[in-house]
Amino acid sequence: MRKTYLATALLVAVATMTTPAQAADATSVVATTVIPEAQYPRVHPDGKAEFRLHAPGAKDVKVDICGKKYDMTRDADGNWTATTDPLVVGFHYYFLLVDGVSVIDPASEAFYGCGRMSGGIEIPESTEASAYYTFNPETRHGQVRECQYFSKTENAARRCFIYTPAEYETSGDKRYPVLYLQHGMGEDERGWHQQGMMANILDNQIAAGKCEPMIVVMDYGNCGYIHGARKGEKRDDFGATFTPILLNDIIPYIDSTFRTKTDRDNRAMAGLSWGGHQTLQTTLYNLDKFAHIGTFSGALFFDPAKIKELYGGVFADAGSFNSRVKTLFLGIGSEENFGTEKISAALTEAGINNTLYISPGTHHEWLTWRRCLNEFLPLIFK
Repeated sequence: MRKTYLATALLVAVATMTTPAQAADATSVVATTVIPEAQYPRVHPDGKAEFRLHAPGAKDVKVDICGKKYDMTRDADGNWTATTDPLVVGFHYYFLLVDGVSVIDPASEAFYGCGRMSGGIEIPESTEASAYYTFNPETRHGQVRECQYFSKTENAARRCFIYTPAEYETSGDKRYPVLYLQHGMGEDERGWHQQGMMANILDNQIAAGKCEPMIVVMDYGNCGYIHGARKGEKRDDFGATFTPILLNDIIPYIDSTFRTKTDRDNRAMAGLSWGGHQTLQTTLYNLDKFAHIGTFSGALFFDPAKIKELYGGVFADAGSFNSRVKTLFLGIGSEENFGTEKISAALTEAGINNTLYISPGTHHEWLTWRRCLNEFLPLIFK
């Protein structure tokens, strides 16, 4: 066992070192997602990503990223390298295929996505464009804490991550509105904090007075695998167990543990992709508990022709709906083609107030969702 551990440690160390003969292009920079002291992956000014792996015994190695596999080339010392085409800005999961086996790059931090632990790389935007989700040393910063609680509904311990604003620790008896923020299919409660950079977004908006100081709850949506992995599971059953857990366990736990405002006007829910589907399934059937609703690239199964029949007829009386729901936000990347624009138009035609946001140039990816959160936050709790 010890020999195996030492061999693995040595492999990781060698894989992340650069000798003079392997010196990197001076114009490239080390990706922000690498482990300490790693020199690869690197990002080039044109958005290309360069990967390196030391695997002298391997016969074939590829990089699998953004829907394309790139062959890696081996040198005489057993170092495999490849440079991708220019990648779009934002965060991307990736894997290495070593003799047909998909593995995490030992030089990358691990992120939970695609229903498994994955490597990740950030292709940076300009300083100006990324400022809203970048750590700003000049502002006060909130805390993200990991909490455990017991779910009577599930009869099991569960974990959530809670963001509290910078002022929370010093504001005495002040109470705060709460946003329940959900991940998508194949991800978990870590996603918004790690890949989504939500704490930086909240910190920067609160400091600038753009949004209200709030508590944000990120919990596991029971959809952390890819649909189809559980034999016989129907689409409508996927992640459906989350709603009763949220209503019966999570909200009571949060309200009893943190200084929250507990009325519906001060409770919001939003989610990305399948989390957007869960958001509508939860909120539209429980408008006595939520007044602010957001979907980001939401998996929305709408028939615009039957808009007034959906969700138990919640959209049938536009006046009643608009008086109760303060925010209905629909966000989407311009390259996704999910039909969100048609859904927004159908809601508007039915008299339902809603806000449509289209993220320019982005696909079904974290940059879309960061932008959606950034647009959503100033609308809620007003």
